[in-house]
Amino acid sequence: MARDVGTGQARRASDRGRYGRLSRERVLASALALVDREGLSALSMRRLGAELGVEAMALYRYAEGKDGLLDGLVEALYLELEERLAAETEAVDWRAGLHRVARATYDVCLAHPQVVPLLTTRMLAVPLARRPLAVLKDHERVLGLLKEAGLDKARTANAFRAFTAWLLGYVSVELRPVIDNPDEPDPAFRLGLHRMPPQELPGLREAAPTLIEPGGTEGLTAGLDALLDRFAGAA
Repeated sequence: MARDVGTGQARRASDRGRYGRLSRERVLASALALVDREGLSALSMRRLGAELGVEAMALYRYAEGKDGLLDGLVEALYLELEERLAAETEAVDWRAGLHRVARATYDVCLAHPQVVPLLTTRMLAVPLARRPLAVLKDHERVLGLLKEAGLDKARTANAFRAFTAWLLGYVSVELRPVIDNPDEPDPAFRLGLHRMPPQELPGLREAAPTLIEPGGTEGLTAGLDALLDRFAGAA
């Protein structure tokens, strides 16, 4: 019995990091901060344990290995999205509601650009029912707004796919690096236009100085409205 008590005490001690007792929220917050700082390649159970001041094994209670941490990062982004949307209490119609979701998602993604690739890669690996609850709540929110538009089941499903594809695609394009050499004062060399064959890529060379400027939420919502007009008009 004494041995069991000692083992339990040791296990509880292993869950107490340098910042106090661990929780899933604390583990995910630390993982998100690490990735924000150093990128996804820096994330491992061992490295995160060092950040929290515990052995790596203590983390398996809160995330089942590296894949569990990656899914947790997706969850953390969607929880932040929920918080942003909950802070906006003004009643809006379905279109304004979708704009609100899109803008909030855009802002969260730009705040955590290193995590954005997981919004695609982890969703390719995780079946619908196994996605974090925060992700499923976002799906539910968007579907509800589309139903308010009067779309039938088939058009709602198609509009949901189109909304998701536009939003994640737009954010991914916004975050693609365009500048080749940020320390170069000459605009052409800064963009690396000398690396692009002028005979083969005349259009891209001409557009590059414009592509360097982000589209922002204005471009996001303009494309969203075009998409919604297509589906709402077909209702």
